[in-house]
Amino acid sequence: MGSLAEATMTATAAAEASPAVTSPVGGGRKPRLLCLHGFRTSGDIMRTQVVGKWPGAVTARLDLVFADAPFPAEGKSDVDGIFPPPYYEWFQFDKEFMEYRNFEECLKYIEDLMIRDGPFDGLMGFSQGAILSAALPGLQEKGLALTKVPKLKYVIIIGGAKFKSPTVAENAYSSKIKCHSLHFLGETDFLRTHGEALLEEFVDPVVIRHPKGHTVPRLDDKSLVIMLDFLEKIEKDLRKDAILDEEHREEYKC
Repeated sequence: MGSLAEATMTATAAAEASPAVTSPVGGGRKPRLLCLHGFRTSGDIMRTQVVGKWPGAVTARLDLVFADAPFPAEGKSDVDGIFPPPYYEWFQFDKEFMEYRNFEECLKYIEDLMIRDGPFDGLMGFSQGAILSAALPGLQEKGLALTKVPKLKYVIIIGGAKFKSPTVAENAYSSKIKCHSLHFLGETDFLRTHGEALLEEFVDPVVIRHPKGHTVPRLDDKSLVIMLDFLEKIEKDLRKDAILDEEHREEYKC
């Protein structure tokens, strides 16, 4: 299992290498999201996928932390030859995606990351990381995961799907997920129908559809408008929360 120090090393390097960025529209802090990469890739690979494809108008308004999964890849990576190793996986699963190994260890690892590098406002995930990111708000609501960190408020799901295990699914999706969510669905993504089914588990999900497959897509004009509108709503929420926190502090002083 990888160490927590190794897990966010790529994020630190990215922050040091990035130029100064603008503040969110209207001032205030940027939404801080923990980013969970795809199966047998890495935090550094996801950083390249996101920062390399999305415009600064989007990435400059987000505080993104890219973490490596806890377990080294146990088999060949689909990105071998495209992106350099090392590669990691969040947990292991059978061919039917019904049984999982190291799942509880994965949840504990993510919580430890969020304690050490948080607080976080939400999650952004791709592929296996998206499946986790979409399920964690429901598991947290049930008190089955992330019990030591603040409630997740926002998720960005890229190429996601639902857990098929009846036990995990019952706990994660037993009630509609109220967490604000943005979902990317690719027209030729092999998980597209599963991503469509996932939408039904969320209250008022925002959707970006693109013509590509199982990938982090570039943002066309229409997608960019949807993304920026989603970010503006998040920023407005955070400003409201900051005002309420300040009012509570003033009341406490009195």
